[in-house]
Amino acid sequence: MATEQPRTLTGEPGGLATLARAALPAVPGLNRLPGIRKGPARDFTGLSYAREAVVVERSRVDAYASVCGFPRRDVVPVSFPHLLAFPLHMAIMGDPAFPYAAIGMVHVENTITARRAIGVGEALDVTTSVAAPRPHARGVLLDFTTTVAADGETAWESTSTYLRRGRSVDGAPTPGLTLPDPPTGGVEWRLPADLGRTYAAVSGDANPIHLHPLTAKALGFPRQIAHGMWTLARSVAAIENRLPEAVTVEVAFKKPVLLPGTVRYAARHDDAGWSFAMTNPKDGSPHLLGRADPA
Repeated sequence: MATEQPRTLTGEPGGLATLARAALPAVPGLNRLPGIRKGPARDFTGLSYAREAVVVERSRVDAYASVCGFPRRDVVPVSFPHLLAFPLHMAIMGDPAFPYAAIGMVHVENTITARRAIGVGEALDVTTSVAAPRPHARGVLLDFTTTVAADGETAWESTSTYLRRGRSVDGAPTPGLTLPDPPTGGVEWRLPADLGRTYAAVSGDANPIHLHPLTAKALGFPRQIAHGMWTLARSVAAIENRLPEAVTVEVAFKKPVLLPGTVRYAARHDDAGWSFAMTNPKDGSPHLLGRADPA
């Protein structure tokens, strides 16, 4: 993991300026300028950023719950703290010491562990760290590990794993999350064309691949796609009232969800917890596979 002290972000970070800083190193010509030019991957050992006393605001929690299908409560949905960490993800990706541009980073897995419920109005300290890249058959994996604490005690933590295609690093690739017998059947959800823009307004993740057909096509997609973290949140919301307060949620993001579109969602309970899947109703191919188990 990163060995240096976290770099502290103040105020309300994020937004288009942060996204632009993270994306500029992918632009030919600009990626050679001081302050934008990236260091070599072989020298990268880790990086850490933090936000202190971040207040959980009722208006933002309610807007998030509405977009993702959670009920309105006095505690936050289990996936909500990711929104508090997202500006730290972008700050790390925009740092010249981080060797990769944000454009081209693919979110492939996410693990969340809630230790307890987090109340609306709480002040939280949020820290995100990324270690050196891990080998993958198609490039490298980077694990962004977040800790959310209150009064010095961890309340929530997560690991967001990103794939960067291209040259790999030494070592044997490790298997990712597998769900050998995903649930089938279930219900169909119709997703509107503006879902990416609606979720972006709540989450701060305004990646162009989620917003409009033209911006998505410019980055290689036939039209805009849903946020992976929305698919996670919506999947958890469907079983939220049956999950314990202390819970671990693991998901693997598979094929992107094109917008507008229709997905099928299924969940199954077993002795350990819940398995769930979001799939294409036409051919059954997976968009997301996941598990939720007591922490």
